[in-house]
Amino acid sequence: MKKPLTLVFITIISLLVLLTGCQPKGESASEPAGGEASADQKEHPLANKKIALIMQINLGTFSAQYIEGVKEQAEKFGGDVTVFTSEGDLAKMASNLDAAINQKFDGILIDHGTKEALTAGIEKAEEADIPVVVFDADVEVEGVPVLQQGDEQMAEMTLNKLAEDAGGKANIVKIWVAGFAPMERRQIAYEQFMQSNPDIKEVASFGAATANTALDTQSQMEAILKQFPNEGDITAVWAAWDEFAKGAVRALEQAGRTDIKVYGIDMSDEDLQMIQAENSPWAATAAVDPKDIGRIQVRYLYQKINGESPEDKIILDPVFVEKSKLPDHSITTEELHEYIDGWGVSDQGYTADLKELEGK
Repeated sequence: MKKPLTLVFITIISLLVLLTGCQPKGESASEPAGGEASADQKEHPLANKKIALIMQINLGTFSAQYIEGVKEQAEKFGGDVTVFTSEGDLAKMASNLDAAINQKFDGILIDHGTKEALTAGIEKAEEADIPVVVFDADVEVEGVPVLQQGDEQMAEMTLNKLAEDAGGKANIVKIWVAGFAPMERRQIAYEQFMQSNPDIKEVASFGAATANTALDTQSQMEAILKQFPNEGDITAVWAAWDEFAKGAVRALEQAGRTDIKVYGIDMSDEDLQMIQAENSPWAATAAVDPKDIGRIQVRYLYQKINGESPEDKIILDPVFVEKSKLPDHSITTEELHEYIDGWGVSDQGYTADLKELEGK
């Protein structure tokens, strides 16, 4: 009896091997096709990291392009990004940060927020050996890099251009809001500028960060235009955020006020389209490419994951964009570097290890 049973067993095993060999081979989501490259990346100690992006507010095309830059760079490093949005609610932002720590992400990126809302959570993350890198928040935790855009320089660039275009004498509307670290830095430059330019007068000031900032700004700007209906009443608008600039531009265009120019800060594809529009009042802006901000922030996070110690304060170099320097045909921010030096080409934050990782 043993021989027939053994024969049956061998026959079954042979059939199973044959059938297994005939099955179609698919591509796993975690192991993409690519043979050796995929294997190399899987074995790299910095690959396959889970990254959390904690945002105070996700609003407009600037935020969308910033997120795109974060995801693009992380994916090149073999990582995966989860975005936590907080709708401007600082308590929710702190809760999101706590959730990312509890879920044991390999690294945490923070976009805006305040030290009061974030410091305890960041310290908790550091204690749990989860590296953190912050963008545009007034956080001061030792060993935690904080990126900022060179906000005072951006304000100076746009205000100096406003003064130059107006011949040193102007009535201006300021659109600004307190409570955000980059806004506070821009306000410092604004105050210094106004002290140095006594012939430039502020005739109105307003601003609020809301769920519909651009639309709300447009409504408020329309009301101000009714208060100052005559040419010369307002020379220019200085907007400390592109969402403010968009609202102001739309209000001016609807009112037909071609006598008033707008000078803004920040840049996105939507902003660029508005600046390029025929007879647009948007004369100039200063900005760092939002995609570059995301890419650079990820690079510094991976430096920390790699055991390195980047500096605590990292300033990104802004670029000045004038309407007069742009081509007649429509372009996107992907093409902007062809006309504006320094746009979207930063290698800041790269190390030899990160370049090797990206190459795999």
